[in-house]
Amino acid sequence: MSDAPSPEPAAPVGVDTTVPSPARLYDYYLGGKNNYAVDRQMGDKLMEALPEVRQAAKVNRLFLGRAVEFLCEQGIDQFVDIGSGLPTQDPVHEVARRHHPRARVVYVDYDPVVRVHAEALLADEPELTGVVQADMRDPESLYTHRELASRIDLDRPVGLLMLAVLHFVTDDQQPYALLRRHLEHLAPGSYVAITHGESDTSPDRADVARDAYRSSSARLQPRSQEQIKAFFADLAPVPPGVVHAADWRPRGTEPYFSPEQASGLAGIGRWDGAPERP
Repeated sequence: MSDAPSPEPAAPVGVDTTVPSPARLYDYYLGGKNNYAVDRQMGDKLMEALPEVRQAAKVNRLFLGRAVEFLCEQGIDQFVDIGSGLPTQDPVHEVARRHHPRARVVYVDYDPVVRVHAEALLADEPELTGVVQADMRDPESLYTHRELASRIDLDRPVGLLMLAVLHFVTDDQQPYALLRRHLEHLAPGSYVAITHGESDTSPDRADVARDAYRSSSARLQPRSQEQIKAFFADLAPVPPGVVHAADWRPRGTEPYFSPEQASGLAGIGRWDGAPERP
């Protein structure tokens, strides 16, 4: 019996399997199988240098569940998950529907692998759940996309999830202005959840991660805690504010990782609309 590895599955049209993808890397960190050899090679190399990468992915995923539950408790029943990555355990629509059985969710990612796998998994509920392959840097096209517009009522509050994506928007791409462009499409009373890799706890670790992602399809830019908190300038932060992701309303039933074990900030802010100008 041969011990040769199984051949890689055929890649969907438009997928470059020669360049690591942040979405597929995240899937690999979480133990998923929707990735390619190039992703595993980079992931293994990065985890050898930074073993806490896998823990950081887990912390981010646990925050997602707590964030969606909190938003549901505020009455939010429609969600836009930007940079959603590949569907994995406890995806947004499953968490949301424990509270609101008719919750509507649209997943957004630039990677065509995400679209293909998500469409297959969500085919049984097209009315409530959709997938958009789009670039978060073009919100004007995103919010008018038929897959989003047919499911999300932008005249009502929305839960906008931007988890582990804004650190892929480099300074020259104007990340703060980009977030404001997203906010302009949301009704007052909406909420925005953000996680972001930070560089204060371990600058050396942040440099290693930044250098590693130069070989991927998106550059990584960890930021200082003050720079990350600046994303909430137009939002009313929900207590406990912008903190290390594992410290945002932790549950005693979940594993806990300190900032040294898994750095990254998280927060949720309420959007009450653009301030009136005199």
